[in-house]
Amino acid sequence: MKPHLPFVFLLATLGTIFAADTPTPKAKPFHVIILSGQTMNGVDPKTGFETEAKERFAPDDVLYFKIAKGGSPIRLWVAEWNEIASRHGVNVQTTRTKDTTQGTLHYEPILAEYHKLVEERGTPTSVTFCWMQGEQDGRDKLDTPYADALKQLLFNLRRDLKQPNMNVVIGRLNDWGEGNNESWHKVRQTHMDVAASDPRAAWIDTDDLNDKEVDGIMQNQYHFTGAGCALLGRRFARQSNLLVHGNGQTKDGRPQ
Repeated sequence: MKPHLPFVFLLATLGTIFAADTPTPKAKPFHVIILSGQTMNGVDPKTGFETEAKERFAPDDVLYFKIAKGGSPIRLWVAEWNEIASRHGVNVQTTRTKDTTQGTLHYEPILAEYHKLVEERGTPTSVTFCWMQGEQDGRDKLDTPYADALKQLLFNLRRDLKQPNMNVVIGRLNDWGEGNNESWHKVRQTHMDVAASDPRAAWIDTDDLNDKEVDGIMQNQYHFTGAGCALLGRRFARQSNLLVHGNGQTKDGRPQ
């Protein structure tokens, strides 16, 4: 979804991928993958992600859900953002005036969907949080509090989901504003730095997912292409599987 469209929706979609060769799926190990963030809103999990996850995690089951909203800065996921931003010299009151149409925090729906899933299936074998967000913070030049806010988000999730070993896959901001936007560049760097500082995290590259030919000239677009969104889903599934099985980060952010 484009970040400034007037109608954006909070999406909570629960998908289940079952292996077909077992009569008692509840007895099988299963893994939970949470898809969240701003740009994740435009990703259809059934295109790319779901098939890839089924293949990578077989014979185990994979359950996933998506909580995403286009055009959303990270402060709409992190309750502590005001305090974090103030420490970094951000005028919180002025910044918050932009949130009047955004609704409530997007964090609580993540907890609600997860607890509903656990009630139905029990405790999962693993949980992986896939995060694709940062465009709005990069555009609004709010890069200074971004790293602390992202770390706070991951801390909060591990605590509230009671999953201290939760894996994290971060989609690095694409190269749309890399050459002429310092704040955009810093958010990109934060995605890599946070992944490097967390033993259970990794980042994936998205620089090739927004390439589009316009009037015969290849350009880096703000939004991902349709094919780019599908490949993004596959990379999230691949890197999630690598982390779950202790294989860590791919060097180029493009797991095969």
